Order: sequence, then structure tokens, then C-alpha cells
Amino acid sequence: MARHPSVIKRHNQSLKRHKRNMETKSKLRTLIKKARQLVESKNHENVSAQLRVVNKALDKAVSRGIIKRNTASRWISRLSSATPAP
Repeated sequence: MARHPSVIKRHNQSLKRHKRNMETKSKLRTLIKKARQLVESKNHENVSAQLRVVNKALDKAVSRGIIKRNTASRWISRLSSATPAP
């Protein structure tokens, strides 16, 4: 293990960021799973509301650098194409 104070600090920062990123990714997966379940239940009003929540969360994760822009676009595209037209 490193003994230099700056290396120790950087390591602690990376652990903190890793934990925050994993929490955010887990939250995103949960939101997407809920949206898929609503699509399968054919609940049109709740699906559109959930899609807005998912879009906002994905955009926020992209702006924070947690996931890549194309990944978020792909997830949004797949979700929106799975939703039936009202």
C-alpha cells in the first residue's frame, strides 16, 4: 500500500467515486426495469411518466460521466420503441 499522502487521498477519492457510480447505475437499472414492467402491463399513462423519469435519470448520469452518451441513447431508444402507441 502506498504511503504518500496524496496517493492515499487519490485512492480514497476513487473508492468514493466508484461507490457513487455503482449506486447510480443500480438506480438506473431499477428504473429501466420498472419501465419495462409497465410496458408489459400495458399501462399507457404510467409508461409515459416512467419514461420521462428514466430519460431524466439517464441524461443526468451522462452529464456526470457515469455512462456514455451513446449507451444512454440506445437504452432510451429501446425503451421508447417497446412502448405501444396510445
